Amino acid sequence: MLKILGRTSSLNVRKVLWTCDELGLAYEREDWGKGFASTQNPEFLALNPNGLVPVLIDEQGALYESNTICRYLAARYGGGHLLPAVVRPRAVVEQWMDWQATELNPTWGYAFLALGRPTPGYDDAAQIAASVQAWNGAMTILEQQLRITGAHVAGHDFSVADVVMGVSVHRWVATPMDRAELPAVEAYYARLKQRPAFGPWARNDVP
Repeated sequence: MLKILGRTSSLNVRKVLWTCDELGLAYEREDWGKGFASTQNPEFLALNPNGLVPVLIDEQGALYESNTICRYLAARYGGGHLLPAVVRPRAVVEQWMDWQATELNPTWGYAFLALGRPTPGYDDAAQIAASVQAWNGAMTILEQQLRITGAHVAGHDFSVADVVMGVSVHRWVATPMDRAELPAVEAYYARLKQRPAFGPWARNDVP
């Protein structure tokens, strides 16, 4: 039985849960992080010295970094369904997973903590505006890619790249702010929401 440590309000935890649901994997989940057991406990730090969720535990031990966990699950249990076995198509999937983590997600940090999950200290109007602008700019890159593929982020087929991208798109849609008009992104999000495995993790009350 897989065990996942992390709270469901975490975007990164939801990536892993959605991946498990796409693959039909059984798992147990424990709440860790804000409002729950502290990730600074020695018990948790022994599993992930960064003190961040999620952590996956299976018979081979602990694994952290959400996109890595999603890759691992797709590679081990997906049979090529979510992560291609062929080198080049797999690299394209992983390219967009890396883009989500390193280029898209850093843009929304300030805006989300100011507007989506109001947090003390995130109230500078100029920084909010800059973050919103950067966020919309990154989403415009995604818009361009989706216009090319006409389907999913790495091509025609749904992949684990769409899992990690989908939760970020959900956050963009659910955060109350001025959003760029991106029809391909909106159509993509609507398609993703039709997937039964995404439904539980695309709730309007949890951006």
